[in-house]
Amino acid sequence: MHFSTALHKGTLLKRYKRFLADVKLTDGAIVTAHCPNTGSMESCYQEGCTIWVSHSDDPKRKLAWTWEFTEVESGFIGINTARPNQIVAEAVAQGKIPGLTGYETVRREVKYGKNSRIDLLLEAKGLPACYVEIKNTTLLRGESILFPDAVTERGRKHLEELMDVVKSGQRAVMVFFVNRPEGRQFSPADTIDPEYAATLRKAATEGVEIIAVRALSALNSMTTGDTVPVKLEGFTL
Repeated sequence: MHFSTALHKGTLLKRYKRFLADVKLTDGAIVTAHCPNTGSMESCYQEGCTIWVSHSDDPKRKLAWTWEFTEVESGFIGINTARPNQIVAEAVAQGKIPGLTGYETVRREVKYGKNSRIDLLLEAKGLPACYVEIKNTTLLRGESILFPDAVTERGRKHLEELMDVVKSGQRAVMVFFVNRPEGRQFSPADTIDPEYAATLRKAATEGVEIIAVRALSALNSMTTGDTVPVKLEGFTL
């Protein structure tokens, strides 16, 4: 995925009301940017850090600026949770994600389950349909990348519906999009949402496949890189 316009460098002054961030741009202008991330964003920013924002000329938007990246020493943390689905869809179509190759069509936001939409539905003649749920993943603690960074009842519902997909004879895959350069392995965040962690482990035992894939981010593009080891309660996938 390539950004349609150049990103702008700034300094984060503060994040507030979850969806707002005041940013000082390099030309000295202070703007309010949309923060497209509903989580706690723990380990993703601190006041005074360097961030990168995009600008839109759409007159219908309330805020023209959007927080895209936090810059860290080894690269970028992706803040915009609207990006991962597009990036993973492109990577699947290009055969870049091990385990998700060989499909002829990639459809997004397809209705399924109990009034839900699956992020990606992969289909090919002779293969069971593959239902793919994608979660933006940025929480870093030590050498581990964790999900979620806040309690997520919606996330647990998605796992339950993926288990139902497996029971119906189809394939279900949970993709954790590791949207930062650090972290050697992925694990569920037991201390933040123990119910989600337990449900993820249950889903794995019932046939839901779990993949963690690293984002490769630059100031003009984002794509997928290597897979990240998944560790669930003493064993690694």
